[in-house]
Amino acid sequence: MKIGVLALQGAFREHIESLRKLSVEAVEVRLPGQLEGLDGLIIPGGESTAIGKLAVKYGLQEAIRRYAEMGKPVYGTCAGMILLSRDLGSEQPLLSMMDVSVERNAFGRQLDSFETDLDIPALGEGAFPGVFIRAPKIESVGEGVEILSKLSDGTPVAARQGNMLVTAFHPELTDDLRFHRYFLAMAEGARRVVGSR
Repeated sequence: MKIGVLALQGAFREHIESLRKLSVEAVEVRLPGQLEGLDGLIIPGGESTAIGKLAVKYGLQEAIRRYAEMGKPVYGTCAGMILLSRDLGSEQPLLSMMDVSVERNAFGRQLDSFETDLDIPALGEGAFPGVFIRAPKIESVGEGVEILSKLSDGTPVAARQGNMLVTAFHPELTDDLRFHRYFLAMAEGARRVVGSR
C-alpha cells in the first residue's frame, strides 16, 4: 500500500507520520507525475487558498481530478475538505469534486479552536477525539453524500461520497489512527475494484 500526501503547504508531515505508524509507505506529492502508482491521496489541513493556488500553479488541480475519476480514494482534512467541496461562497481555486457546500473558519479564529469527542459509527465503538483548528463546517450536502459524524448541535463535520472522504477536524494531530485505517480500507477496496477491470 502506497499513499500520497499533498505536500504543498500545511500539516502533511503529521499525516505521513500517522501512515507510517500503520506500516504504510507514505510519500510527499508536489507534482502531477508523483500521483502515479499511489493507492490513495490525502490533502492535509493548512491554508486552503495557498494550497489551491499552488495546486493550479503546478498543474495538480486537473491531475487530482483525473486521479479521483479513476476511482482512487482522496481524503481531505480541514483545508483539504474546503478544496474538495463544490461550493465555498467565495472566490478561490477549488477541486469541486465532492457534492458538499462548506463554510471556511466556521467556528471562529485560531483562539476559538477546540477539541471534542465525536461519535463516528463507521469507526466502531468509542468516541473519536476531534481536533478543530480554524475549522470549516459542512453547510449542505447533495445526493450520494453520507454524513459520518456531527457535532452535538447537528453540524456535519465528516462525510463520504464514493471514493472521497472529508473531515473538518484533524485526525493526524491525535494518537487515534482509526480514521487513517478507515481511509486505508477505502484504498484497499478501490485497489481490488480497479484491479478487476
